[in-house]
Amino acid sequence: MDDKHLSKSELIKMVFTRLLIFIPLMFVMFFLPAGTFAYWEAWLYITVLLIPMVLVLIYLLKNNPELLERRMRMREKEPSQKLIIKLGSLYYLLIFLIPGFDKRFGWSNVPVVIVIVADVLVLLGYGIFFLVLRENRYASRIIEVEPGQEVISTGPYAIVRHPMYLGVSLIYIFSPLALGSYWAMIPSMLIIPLLVVRIRNEESVLERELKGYKEYMQKTKYRLIPGIW
Repeated sequence: MDDKHLSKSELIKMVFTRLLIFIPLMFVMFFLPAGTFAYWEAWLYITVLLIPMVLVLIYLLKNNPELLERRMRMREKEPSQKLIIKLGSLYYLLIFLIPGFDKRFGWSNVPVVIVIVADVLVLLGYGIFFLVLRENRYASRIIEVEPGQEVISTGPYAIVRHPMYLGVSLIYIFSPLALGSYWAMIPSMLIIPLLVVRIRNEESVLERELKGYKEYMQKTKYRLIPGIW
């Protein structure tokens, strides 16, 4: 792995560039299929997603730029993970495109209270995600073990071995309801088996390359959901 780190100005430029791509893309995915800006579920969802995202980016820039740089990495090293990412990208695309068409053609009629509860659960998922980032400075976007990396067994990691995936699951499973679509729940539920495969592969890498991970697996029994799996 390359030991050269980005300067803070380079990191800020990278983050800003990604936001300039992500935010317009999100508007296109929601409002173009809907054929209207009169889509209050999408406006609420964008607010729920973007405000915490920007706050977390600011926090990491100030307190842990090295972790933020790790989160900017996109290229998986494991061949099986590359395939999982490609399939996941297809599911994510469907999750965010279908609700707009659903809005346009009136396929679903999701009650306001369910939309709001779903937004709260999406926000909870992002809260778990942030707790993981605060606890684990090695929380890269890709599966890798860095020199000197240690097993993290405190905070949310004392409850399940993969709390970040728990947060991600909440975000993606409840995003369709937050966007007012029942039909988009189909691809969102397909995220679950994909995460199971990713977690199993990740654990094989960590068990092989990260000292102390086998002992951590014995201590913290559950991977994703306490008492279930």
